[in-house]
Amino acid sequence: MNTSPHISRAFDRDLEAIQAKIMKMGGLVEVAIRNAGIALETRDIELGEQVRAGDKAIDILEEQINEDCARVIALRAPAAIDLRVILSVMKIAGNLERIGDYAKNIAKRTSVLVQQPAVGETGISLRRLARDVDRMLKDALDSYIQRDDALALDVIDRDREVDQMYNTLFREFLTFMLEDPRNITACMHLHFIAKNIERMGDHVTSIAEQVVFLTTGEKPDETRVKMDRTSVDAQMSDPQALGLGEE
Repeated sequence: MNTSPHISRAFDRDLEAIQAKIMKMGGLVEVAIRNAGIALETRDIELGEQVRAGDKAIDILEEQINEDCARVIALRAPAAIDLRVILSVMKIAGNLERIGDYAKNIAKRTSVLVQQPAVGETGISLRRLARDVDRMLKDALDSYIQRDDALALDVIDRDREVDQMYNTLFREFLTFMLEDPRNITACMHLHFIAKNIERMGDHVTSIAEQVVFLTTGEKPDETRVKMDRTSVDAQMSDPQALGLGEE
């Protein structure tokens, strides 16, 4: 058809605009992770509030990206490979939105932890964990822009390290609680934060998996085995299980 070159160029322009929003959204999420970690370690309530307030912009961008993708599908009727790009973009936006939510949840706990005594060097450890996830996200987004499946696979593999760090922190929290019952409340909040960061890593991994699918047409060869071996994780996440009642 004579119009197909025009349709192709229009689709490319639409996709470029959508991808620009994805990168803007990714940048905001990276800042949210970074600032949430800093606020946690330094007990900076004001910075934590900035993270919470900034989540609105992330949510708005996700809505815009989904609307733009729906419009492109309706107007351009993209071919199979182009449709795969659009669907991957929507899934990436969804993962970024969830990561932003987890950063906001971490920031919410900052004001609570200020009222609790510091527990060892856990603030530093949690910030380090958040920093590793932030770096994973940067590489995942770079792999998307560059269509680099090797880099995406590296990101997927690095999530094992995040899981292992989370497991180590979990054991530390248990030790602190057993040594001194006065640490229980603070450790409950700290564990909540650690689990949120670990979940961030899962969503970054999902972004990387979308990149592999986008570039190769196939999902990674085998299901990723989670390294989270905290068998009493659910119990620790439940205040009633520890006899604390609701928070």
